[in-house]
Amino acid sequence: MSKAAVIYWSGTGNTEKMANAVLEGLRAAGAEAELFTVDKIAPAEAAGYERLALGCPSMGDEVLEESEFEPFFAELEKKIAGKPIALFGSYGWGDGEWMRSWNARCGDRGAALVTEGLIVNETPDDAALADCRDLGKKLAEA
Repeated sequence: MSKAAVIYWSGTGNTEKMANAVLEGLRAAGAEAELFTVDKIAPAEAAGYERLALGCPSMGDEVLEESEFEPFFAELEKKIAGKPIALFGSYGWGDGEWMRSWNARCGDRGAALVTEGLIVNETPDDAALADCRDLGKKLAEA
């Protein structure tokens, strides 16, 4: 089984909870997986993982977090062609435009998205955390 990284940014803890559940799903499926906040891994190091789960909440006008996550992803996206990727994040308003845009960016770069990005409104409940674990399992099997 290949190595996977779960990399996320979280302002309120909601996306962090999702990241931990994705990690659980990866490991339950037998993947060797590590968890990082976006400030603890460089884009070049992240690109070295065979599978990536990336988590970021919707910010501002439905965009990725702009001071840490967006610059990280802007560099990483140059290196994701053919790589299995799972996207996830929480939101408090809007309709998921940030995730649709993020999916499109990954697709434009040739990433192998395992599913459409998983979004959760506000704090993830038990059902949402189960969806996150399932996302991790899908990534492990991709």
